[in-house]
Amino acid sequence: MAAPYAAMVMDMRSGEVIHARNADTQLHPASLTKMMTLYVAFQAIEHGEISLDTMVTISANAASEPPSKLGLRTGQKIKLRYLIRAAAVRSANDAATAIGEAIAGSEAAYAERMTRTAKALGMNRTQFKNMHGLTQAGHMSTARDMTILGRHVFFDYSEYYNLFSRRSADAGVAQVPNTNRRFLDAYKGADGIKTGYTRAAGFNLVASAERGGKRIIATVFGGQSTASRNQKVAELLDLGFRKVPTRVALRPTSKPAYTGPGGGAAIVVAADSTAPDVAGKVIRVVRAPNRSIRPMPRPVPAVPDEALVAAIGAEIEGVISTVVSAKSPELEATEPVVAAAATQKPEPEIAAEVVAATALAPRTAPVPAPRPAEIILAAVEPDPQAEPERPEVITRLSSAGGRHWAINVGRYTSEYEAERILLKTALVELSTLGEALRKVARSARGYEANFVGLTEEGADLACRRLSARNTTCEVIGPS
Repeated sequence: MAAPYAAMVMDMRSGEVIHARNADTQLHPASLTKMMTLYVAFQAIEHGEISLDTMVTISANAASEPPSKLGLRTGQKIKLRYLIRAAAVRSANDAATAIGEAIAGSEAAYAERMTRTAKALGMNRTQFKNMHGLTQAGHMSTARDMTILGRHVFFDYSEYYNLFSRRSADAGVAQVPNTNRRFLDAYKGADGIKTGYTRAAGFNLVASAERGGKRIIATVFGGQSTASRNQKVAELLDLGFRKVPTRVALRPTSKPAYTGPGGGAAIVVAADSTAPDVAGKVIRVVRAPNRSIRPMPRPVPAVPDEALVAAIGAEIEGVISTVVSAKSPELEATEPVVAAAATQKPEPEIAAEVVAATALAPRTAPVPAPRPAEIILAAVEPDPQAEPERPEVITRLSSAGGRHWAINVGRYTSEYEAERILLKTALVELSTLGEALRKVARSARGYEANFVGLTEEGADLACRRLSARNTTCEVIGPS
């Protein structure tokens, strides 16, 4: 008996349905299931439950899955990244089961999480019982739900989407071919997504293609053969490309709220509950943090010292006057740019802005101790009999403890802007940059704003303090 037929065509960009037939009929999804297996794996990686380089130990359950498979052995260890490639490209059942067991601990727990995630995505008529899609009672989905899932895979985890267009992939123990390579090679613009076949399901496919700025996704359940299924999907994609406009408002999907492996708050089940195996138990769920764990910023003086403000104001006016009026060859070459930058903000406004920034700076800069009054320097007459001093040839400056380090606080379109930023930054971080020299270096890409003449320790400290104030900073070592 032929498997029931169902289909859907959707504009991937907007989510608009172009065509649907039996789209809400619950049918066997076969290996289309692995799209959700992978979606939940991507979610677990994103939230730190597991990493691509985690070594997964293959269970007897995973190793015993029927083909299609990678051929994994019980007790074998393999990186998660290879299992993901095998499941996405080769549609390997043993790899899919191993992924679920590594993340959730058991096939049943992972299948429950897949179903919960499906509901969060709006796949309201889908129920998963396993990770591979082999026929099992209650393991059902629809053409509409699988189209929705394909769209979420494309938008929510675009960094992994290229997996589905690879004609083959390195799965660690073997180079595996793509089960969808015939369609990928035959249909122009096709780049995924997933095939599926079982006797109960027939030949299934969720496919996506892009042409001329349009992107269409089509799903078929119940194809009679690989060739006839591919032909039907090509016809549906052609229909989509003909009907959708070239320009539409992009409405990408949004990821569902992450609730962790358990999917909700801790639940206490009553002692007289009729639910099997859970009466009287407490299910504890690990949640993502719901508040920032960053430390609070250190309190700073609310009002700058009046004398310091006055001195700073005088320095600002001098620097601005020097930068704007200077006529060096470099500056003349960029005079239109500098003039444009200078007209963006009046000098008094810049001065006020920089003076206000000093509220964040320490009240006093380190001052060297005065020289003792009793020290007297005597003039020394040269000894005519002494050998003339030979000049010392320095071939390389030592960076050990020397002031040969610098920090960069950005690249700007004009020398004027670079000088202004250097001055503002110096005033905000007087305690660490008070003795540094401000230097603007011209490059092919603009004007680099640098503080030079720092020790390694001083440059690192200044950069860390500036980063804490949300100021971009990069330490530059001696060349």
